[in-house]
Amino acid sequence: MPAKVPVSTYRLQIRPSFTLDDAAALADYLVDLGVGWVYLSPILTSSEGSDHGYDVVDPTTVDSARGGADGLARASAAFHAAGLGVLVDIVPNHVGVARPAENAWWWDVLTHGRASAWASTFDIDWDFGGGKVRPPVLGETMTDAAASGALRVEDGELRYHEHRFPLAPGSWSDGDDVATVLSRQHYELMDWRREADDLNYRRFFAVSSLAAVRVEDAEVFDRTHVEVARWFSEGLVDGLRVDHPDGLRDPVGYFERLDRVTESAYVVAEKILERGEALPQFFAADGTTGYDALAEIDRVLVDPSGEERLDALDAALRTATGLPAAEPWPELIAGTKRAVADGILHSEVRRLARDLGTTDDPATEDALAELLAWFPVYRSYLPAGREHLDHAHRAARAARPELAGVLDRLVPLLADPRHPAAQRFSQTSGMVMAKGVEDTAFYRSTRLGTLTEVGADPSQFALSVDAFHAAQARRHASWPSSMTTLSTHDTKRGEDVRARLAVLAEIPERWAEVLEELRDAASTGHGPLDALLWQAVVGAWPASRERLRAYAEKAAREAGEATSWLAPDGAFEARVGGLIDAVFDDADVAARVESFVAEIEPAGWSNALSAKLLQLAGPGVPDVYQGSELWEQSLVDPDNRRPVDFAERRRLLADLDAGLQPPVDRSGAAKLLVTSRTLRLRRDRPELFTRYTPATVVGPAADHVVAVDRGGALSVATRLPVALARRGAASGSPWHDTVLLRHAGPTTDVFTGRTYRGGAIPVAELLAVYPVALLTAGSS
Repeated sequence: MPAKVPVSTYRLQIRPSFTLDDAAALADYLVDLGVGWVYLSPILTSSEGSDHGYDVVDPTTVDSARGGADGLARASAAFHAAGLGVLVDIVPNHVGVARPAENAWWWDVLTHGRASAWASTFDIDWDFGGGKVRPPVLGETMTDAAASGALRVEDGELRYHEHRFPLAPGSWSDGDDVATVLSRQHYELMDWRREADDLNYRRFFAVSSLAAVRVEDAEVFDRTHVEVARWFSEGLVDGLRVDHPDGLRDPVGYFERLDRVTESAYVVAEKILERGEALPQFFAADGTTGYDALAEIDRVLVDPSGEERLDALDAALRTATGLPAAEPWPELIAGTKRAVADGILHSEVRRLARDLGTTDDPATEDALAELLAWFPVYRSYLPAGREHLDHAHRAARAARPELAGVLDRLVPLLADPRHPAAQRFSQTSGMVMAKGVEDTAFYRSTRLGTLTEVGADPSQFALSVDAFHAAQARRHASWPSSMTTLSTHDTKRGEDVRARLAVLAEIPERWAEVLEELRDAASTGHGPLDALLWQAVVGAWPASRERLRAYAEKAAREAGEATSWLAPDGAFEARVGGLIDAVFDDADVAARVESFVAEIEPAGWSNALSAKLLQLAGPGVPDVYQGSELWEQSLVDPDNRRPVDFAERRRLLADLDAGLQPPVDRSGAAKLLVTSRTLRLRRDRPELFTRYTPATVVGPAADHVVAVDRGGALSVATRLPVALARRGAASGSPWHDTVLLRHAGPTTDVFTGRTYRGGAIPVAELLAVYPVALLTAGSS
C-alpha cells in the first residue's frame, strides 16, 4: 500500500485521447522517473468531447470515454502494483449543463421545475426567475427565432439551433405555436446578453454552462460523492485534489465531510493564497495545490535591480501609444474587479442584494460591488477572516465616501456567518477576484511576464535569498505535506517560459532595444500589449503560428482594453494577428527573434534547472506536470494541455540511465536528469529530506547561490546567471573564491557523480557542469 502522504506526484491529463488505460501503461516509466503517486485530472463523466473534464455531467460514474469504472480499476491495480499511489482531481462546485440532455439532474429540473427531485441540488433563485430557471442561449429575439425555425418543437423536445430542451408533461400538443409552448415550460430561454444582469443560478465564475451545486446540503453532498466514496471503500484511490473549494458555501464543513468519506486520506485544496495569507489551520486538508510555492521560487530567480528600468520601459510604452500611466497594483485590481462586479458578474451582485432584502436598489448594489472590488483575498471563512471585510470596508469608504452610510449598514450583516448574504458574499468575492485579477489585470500588467502567474502578486518583483529561505522554512513547519508546483493545467505560462523571461530583469536595457526593433516591425498600437505578446514569442520560442495566434487573441481579449470577448474589435485584432504573423512571414523579424532567444536561452535554462531543483528538493510534496521533466514552454490553456511525447521521454531517460551525461541544450535531457535524480532520491532516501536549514555560501559571488540542507540532501542552485557571467568577464572567474561550507567528509553530486572532500567546496568546481548540484554524504 502507498504511504498516506505522497513523496511526490505526477499530473496526467486524462481525456478521450489519453485514457486511464493509456495512463496505466506509463506506470513503469513513472517509477523509473522517481514519482511517488500518479495525479489524475477529473475522471467523472463529463460533457462529450471535453478535454479537461471539469464539466462533469454525471458525478456518479467514471467517464466511459476516459476508460470507465473498469478502466479505473485496471489503472489503479497497475499503479498500486508498481508502488504508486493514486490522487484524483474532483470538482464539487459545479456540473456541466451546456448540453442539458447529457445531465439527467439538470434535464429533470428543466422538465419539472421546482417540483423536480433534483431542484435542491442546484443554487437557483426561483423567485427572481418567476418560478423558472433562465438558460442564456438565445442570440436573437424569440419572434425571429420562431419565424426562422431556429426555435421549434421537434421529436418531443424544444430545440434552438443545436440546443435541446425538455418539454414539461402536458405542455405541448399539435398546432401549438412555439412561443406558447415555451411559455408553459419551467425555464425561460434568455438572450445571452442578459446573462450578466438577469441570470438566476450560480455558476462557476462567469461560465453559465457550469451550474453550481449545493454541496453544503448533506443530501446533495452524498448524491454528488457516491462514486468518490466508492473509490475509497474499494481501495482504488488514495487521495484527492479538490477543485475550487472557495466557490462552496461552507468549504470548512465540506472538507470535514470529505475527511469522513475518505477516512482522512491525503487531500489538497486548490486554494489561491494572496501574498502574506496562510491556509486556515482548521481546514481538514493537507495543504494547497502549490501556487504559493511557485511564486516564491520564481521570484528568488528575478533580479531586483531590473525593476526600476522595466517600470521605465512600461511607462515609455504607455506614453508612446497614448495610454495613461500605470496604476499601482492595488488600484489597478480594484478597478478591474469593480468592472467585473458591474459587468459579467453583476447578476451575482444583484443576488447578494436580494439576500440582504433589497431588490433593484442601486445604492446597495453599488456598495456591494465596491466591497468586492477592495476585498484583499479570495474569500474569508467566517467567523475567521473578519479582518478582510474590515479592510475592504475602510478602502471602500476611502474610495467612495458618499457610500459610507450604506457601507456601514451592510458590513455588520456581511460579517455575520449565519446571514445568507454573508455566506454568499464569501462565495462571490473569489469569483470577482479570479475574473478581475487572473483573467484581466494579469494581462494588463506586462512589465515582466514571470510575475503574472496564478497565486502571485505582480507588485512583488523579486525575493531575496533570505526571504526565500524564510518562506520555505514556514512551509516546512506549517504545511509540510502541502503540494508544490511550477506548472499546471491552469498556469498562464509554463515554468520554463517564466524562467526564460526572468532573464529580462537582468538585461532591461537590452530588452528595451530588442522590443523597440520588434515593435518597429509589427505592433498592435498598444505598447503594453506589444510587450506582453513579444514576451510570449521569445519566451515560448520555438512555437507554431497557431499556438502564438491563439495566445495573442486570448491575451488581448482578456485584457479588455482595446478588444474583448463580448465586443471584439476586428481592426485591432487584425493588428494582433499581424504581430504574430510577422514572426513567420518576415525573415528579418524571424531572425531577430531567433537571435535574441539564442542570447537569453542559456540563462533561461540555468533559471529553469534552478527552479526545478528548488521545487523538487524543497519542502512540501512536489508535483511534476505532465511532460515538464523536459522543457515546459507552454502558454495559457488550452496550450498547456497539449499531448505529451512520452516515447521521447522514455528514450532519454534510458539514455541517462545508460550513463549519458547530457549537455544543457534544447533537448531538455539535462532537465530530465535533474528531475529524475531528485525524485528518485526523495523516494528512496526520505530521511534526507526531514528539515530545512539554509546552507552557508561565502565569497564574492555568494549572492548568486541558493543552497539548503534538507537533512542530508544539500541542494545548490544558481541565480542571476547573466550578472554572474558579467562577473566572470570582468574578473576572469564568475565564482572566484566563492565556496560552499559543509562538515568534513566525502559528498557526492547525484547529477554528475563527482565526489568532493573537505569542509569547503569551491562553487566553481561544484557547478562546473550544471548550474545546480544535489549533494549527499559519501563517495560515488
